[in-house]
Amino acid sequence: MVAYQDFVALSQSRDSEERGQAAHLAAMAYLNHFGPADEHAALYAALIGFLDDPSVRVRGALAYGLLHAVEAPRPILLALLGDSPVIARAVAQYSPALVDADLMSVIRSADEAMLMAVCMRERLSQRVVEALIAFGGRPVLLALLPRPDVPFTAAMLSRIAANEATEDPELRGLMLDRDDLPADARLVLVQAVAAALRANRIVGGAVAPHRLERILRDATDTALTSIGEHEAAAGRLPYAATLVDSERVSTRVMLHAIVQGHVLFFADCVANLAGTPRDKVFTLLERGSRAALNALFTRCGLSEAVRNMLARLIFHARAADLADDLAARHFVVTALTEELIVDHGGVIPPDLEEAFAYLSEQNVLLARRAARGVMAAFAGWTDARMVLPELEAADRLALPAA
Repeated sequence: MVAYQDFVALSQSRDSEERGQAAHLAAMAYLNHFGPADEHAALYAALIGFLDDPSVRVRGALAYGLLHAVEAPRPILLALLGDSPVIARAVAQYSPALVDADLMSVIRSADEAMLMAVCMRERLSQRVVEALIAFGGRPVLLALLPRPDVPFTAAMLSRIAANEATEDPELRGLMLDRDDLPADARLVLVQAVAAALRANRIVGGAVAPHRLERILRDATDTALTSIGEHEAAAGRLPYAATLVDSERVSTRVMLHAIVQGHVLFFADCVANLAGTPRDKVFTLLERGSRAALNALFTRCGLSEAVRNMLARLIFHARAADLADDLAARHFVVTALTEELIVDHGGVIPPDLEEAFAYLSEQNVLLARRAARGVMAAFAGWTDARMVLPELEAADRLALPAA
């Protein structure tokens, strides 16, 4: 407790530090007052008087006293928002008494430092976030995207992905880390990453062009189908429908979905292509006969050779766990490739050339991955009997000199 005479002496002191103490005491007394209304009004008048103090230290002490209080008087806070930058930024960042309309007024005329102060508020509404992005650009995005609590709408994130993030690696990384990133925006950013890797001189110098193209295409296809699988598992159907409408679901994509075990996405694509209910498609994929599958794929507009190939692949996939078993994938792809060669007498029809090329690529890729697993297991085998045989001198290879 401070005697009234002592408070008056502090408030009228020539020392700005003492006047600052008086301003802070008045703010705390106002917020914690439970007495008569006239006393509360007198304290409010005292706060108004400190707004006219020539010292930034005094006005700052006043702001500090009111900064975190929901009950702080808004007229005083609005006056402090127009005060010196250090005081205005503190009020904009911390005061819970400000409403969206107050912040919108600040944002429209704010410099970058003030915008960043608003970005650091504990809670932000969608309206304020949209205004911050519109007026602040990239610095604001770098401040807001790492915060999972910031309420970005799907439309906002899709717009940022299409306009700002495709050519900005830092923004791409921040957006891809967000769990609420829409599927279409995530696919756009994955494709942007692939394009950046393709254009990178270090990557281009380390990997042969044709191999790099295969790697990036396989990675992009995997991203496309895995995003679709996640969306389908969550019951969000527009992703597959959008891909079908934009004619981005090719035979290669459908094959890749099955080979990777992304059957939910594959079923969504087939349902959209065939105009058939999703549940019926699932039933046919799980238990349908070859004739029923051919009829379903006919409704998708696929050629006879492609229909037969997909039906074969589905029959193989029913007996294997393609989602998690790498060896099963390798077996299925190898079996289907050999069957196609036998059925067509080694002359692959033109409408299967792209699919056959994909299967051949996957065969090599899966063989390499499976071999790595086998060699790792072999390296960990400690049985003394597992040794490589000694070669006779005549059997040894003569390596050329370096």
